[in-house]
Amino acid sequence: MQIDTACEAARSTEQPAKQGFVIGFRPGQEVIWLSESLRILREEAPDVEVTLTTKSSPELADALMQGKIDVALLRRETRTAGLVFKFLVKEPLVAILPCRHRLVRQKSVRPEDLCLENFVSTARAAPVLKTVIDEYAAKVGLTLKQISDAEILSGGMSLVASTGGFTLLPLYVLNALIPAVVARPLYGDAPTIDLVMGYSKSNTSPLVKRFLLRAEELVDCTPQLKGSLRTMSSSHRNPPA
Repeated sequence: MQIDTACEAARSTEQPAKQGFVIGFRPGQEVIWLSESLRILREEAPDVEVTLTTKSSPELADALMQGKIDVALLRRETRTAGLVFKFLVKEPLVAILPCRHRLVRQKSVRPEDLCLENFVSTARAAPVLKTVIDEYAAKVGLTLKQISDAEILSGGMSLVASTGGFTLLPLYVLNALIPAVVARPLYGDAPTIDLVMGYSKSNTSPLVKRFLLRAEELVDCTPQLKGSLRTMSSSHRNPPA
């Protein structure tokens, strides 16, 4: 038994465990960011074993603090002891409406058009987003008639479709819209929410450091994101049809 144990230990020394790297995204964001993230990781460490995880922003922050994820694309969550956030891009918010809603015919939606509509909140799934929406509503004088609070963003879209109300979500949800809803830009200066790259100060992985140094490449080399931002940026300033 001692000989077998020694031989097994020797084999483990000769063949060390494969290095792993866990990267986290919010649902729908991986469509935009995963390809370029993998390219950078392959260039920095061709043999690394990459694991993808998809969670809400608060859940990603918790996983980072627990050391379960190396890097995550998320919001600037509060109560995140030991985490560091690196800014990536500002995402404008868009109005999510049922496909047959009267406002769908407009190129962009004015805040006053939403005053009489029921609002579906996603505060439990996205507390940072709630803060941005509340600040926007106060700025433009929009009183939100909240009828429900969804636990996940996809659930919020389902509630929009079933209740005939609306919600406000970041631009990236264009990649994850359910068939029963559509997105329309907000007229005027639309509110924005920061997308950041988060990591733990206690994570001393050299690969994490190298990946962070190349974070700007994710924005520069993601044409789908830049195209969507340009389209929404120009269209949300047009007056409604």
